[in-house]
Amino acid sequence: MYKIKQHKLKVALCMAVQINFINNKRKRSIWVKKWMEDRNKYGHMPLLKELRQDYPSDFKNYLRMDFDTFNILLELISPIISKQNTKMRESISAEERLAATLRYLATGRSNEDLKFSTGISPSCLCYIIPETCKAIYQVLKETYLKFPKTKDDWCQVASDFKNQWQFINCGGALDGKHIRIVPPPHSGAQYYNYKNFYSIVLLALVNANYEFIYIDVGKNGRHSDGGILEYTEFYDKLTKGQLHLPNNDETEKHLNYVFLGDEAFSLHENF
Repeated sequence: MYKIKQHKLKVALCMAVQINFINNKRKRSIWVKKWMEDRNKYGHMPLLKELRQDYPSDFKNYLRMDFDTFNILLELISPIISKQNTKMRESISAEERLAATLRYLATGRSNEDLKFSTGISPSCLCYIIPETCKAIYQVLKETYLKFPKTKDDWCQVASDFKNQWQFINCGGALDGKHIRIVPPPHSGAQYYNYKNFYSIVLLALVNANYEFIYIDVGKNGRHSDGGILEYTEFYDKLTKGQLHLPNNDETEKHLNYVFLGDEAFSLHENF
């Protein structure tokens, strides 16, 4: 009898512990806030639809491109960024993803701030924006970021420089731009630049028409433009003679092809 009572006490104790655990268990927060579920009502997509139809200049001001350009870009990247709906919820459309990304690029606002205009949670935006940027680069790089690959390509670049700027044998103009960032945790002064703010550096080579033909982005801001150049694929191929530049006997005045830059870049036979 005593053993039976002990067994019942143990069972009762276990049940009491379980009930206490259930009662004290933190209630899970809802998956998506109610107003975000109604983003087609509260987000900026209805506004964009109205701007597109009645106020095209405001549409362009909001996303920094007109609707026709937006639509062309959307068609190009939709196969890459579109997601399937699930039984649990409807996916965020490719149009919403692109609009959110363009708004971020236009304003630089935080994901926490963008959630109010997009109706998309910050946790989703932190995946959507990088993915969409990668897709944009993937579909446009071959058309709008064409690096010269042959001697004829370099000759065309040089011809444009001569005609527009009266400078012969020029393969491009190079410069760096500091892009302000919030530094990563525990990074110290690694990203702190001489202008007294945190940054990463965009190093760009442009042709005579101000069009990018090569970029390198992401090096930390504490380094100089010249120091960053030496760690780029472009500079590596240049020093190894792998850029397919015309030989001196094929150039005007039989001089080297050169790239223009400011005093941040050290002198070189091609600089």
